[in-house]
Amino acid sequence: MSFFTRRATVNWKGNLLEGAGEAKAGSGAFSLPVKFPKRISAEAEGETSPEELIAAAHATCYQMVVANVLTKSNASFQGSSVTCTVVGEKSDAGLKIVSSELAVTVQGLTGMDAATFAKTAADAEGKCPVSNAMRGNVAITVKASVK
Repeated sequence: MSFFTRRATVNWKGNLLEGAGEAKAGSGAFSLPVKFPKRISAEAEGETSPEELIAAAHATCYQMVVANVLTKSNASFQGSSVTCTVVGEKSDAGLKIVSSELAVTVQGLTGMDAATFAKTAADAEGKCPVSNAMRGNVAITVKASVK
């Protein structure tokens, strides 16, 4: 068995409501601004949040699993897209992520019909490490389509 690690660092200045931070990938792949008011606002343009980063991680992980499963099924495709929508809830108890919806669309699929792809896409979710880390705490759904 082999292990690997990934790291991100957030540097923050100020209090929660007026402060700001920057999330940086250990690999140098990204450096993103973060602020709390934007986290729960409908107007989060230009700054990210933990929920958006989780959505990105979930979409990326699931996309890789779908590509692998299709390849192992001897299906081919011209391209695919996954959009992950994470829903958070704000209550008196605090913030909580309640759901993550994966919407996968594959273009130019051959070697597999749409119904089989929908089942394959649903099964692939169970092989996604990010899904598996969230399972039991967050409702995960999959919508699959072929174009």
